[in-house]
Amino acid sequence: MILARIGTRLRQQIYARQRAGAFQRPFDAGASRRLLLLAVDHRIPQSQYYPFHHYARDFRDRLDCDIREVGMEEYGRSASHPEDATTVCYQSHFDMSDAVLARDMAAIRARNPEARIIYMDWFAPTDLRMAARVAPHVDGYLTKHLLRDRARYDLPTYGDTTLMDYYGRRFGLDHEERQFPIPDGFWKTLHLGPSFATADFMLPAFLRGKRPGGVRPIDLHARIAVEGTPWYAAMRAECASAVAALDGVRCVTGTGIRHGRFLRELRASKVCFSPFGYGEVCWRDYEAVMTGAVLLKQDMSHVMTDPDIFAPDETYVPVRWDLSDFAERLEWILRDDAARARIACAAFERLRDYARSRRFIDQMAPVIGA
Repeated sequence: MILARIGTRLRQQIYARQRAGAFQRPFDAGASRRLLLLAVDHRIPQSQYYPFHHYARDFRDRLDCDIREVGMEEYGRSASHPEDATTVCYQSHFDMSDAVLARDMAAIRARNPEARIIYMDWFAPTDLRMAARVAPHVDGYLTKHLLRDRARYDLPTYGDTTLMDYYGRRFGLDHEERQFPIPDGFWKTLHLGPSFATADFMLPAFLRGKRPGGVRPIDLHARIAVEGTPWYAAMRAECASAVAALDGVRCVTGTGIRHGRFLRELRASKVCFSPFGYGEVCWRDYEAVMTGAVLLKQDMSHVMTDPDIFAPDETYVPVRWDLSDFAERLEWILRDDAARARIACAAFERLRDYARSRRFIDQMAPVIGA
């Protein structure tokens, strides 16, 4: 395990150097497909781009696709930046203005006039708030997760998101009704991609294919931050209260620890409670699976993502959104050793098989026009 952690740090250092250098060199003129990734420099959007580089040799062998990456903020400032891409994947900030969008599209088109442009939605909520804004400029839209019932996108929500709607009503908060329009023809351009499982410290772990074993003295890992917007704070405080009310359960709680210690604790935990964040799908969902803990989470039956680790009582243990069955569900999975081993193994194997099959390349082939 120590060697694996050292390997992860070295790999992350090499990857950072490549992003600053080799990934920005001109394209190989002999490649029939040339993919340019325009990035936001943050670990969440980077988890969307890392697998392109990890599987770069496979992309070249199978699809004759050469891959480069440049930060969107710096793209075009150097004459050596790659140009004449056949596909450009474009990430933006959450609060992007119309002026920035127009500027970015102009920069992309000036250097890649024939490219198909794909908007890469890396945001937490399951809404599609950028759809109407970017649709006139792009050829496709990729997201990490969707509402399973697409008809819900045609309805307003009490607040910006599905979660704001539910918790705003539940806690009597003052939200404004909101709806993000879906433009005509949008669904034909939509692509569903993976979520956090493709991060630089996770994908290699699933490729190694060995689920952590050993003694797990912690019953429940439940470090829950509660600071945030009113609906988020109320939702998280309710989760923290449900944990505090447990009797006779060995829990890890609190916040403010380093990521390495966080993962070590998960490796020593039987169950991980991963409540909603600002969106339904969270880092911790996949960290729990990676470390061999059983994922306990509010019901995710309304969400689609691929690969899907949210099969109830098969790859995770769902609880009601109001947490009325929280203690009961936790007591069951702590008591039933066989069910706990089965669920943890099934979730890990689902992500291991995804990583080893290189299915990411198949998912992205339509994105890059292959």
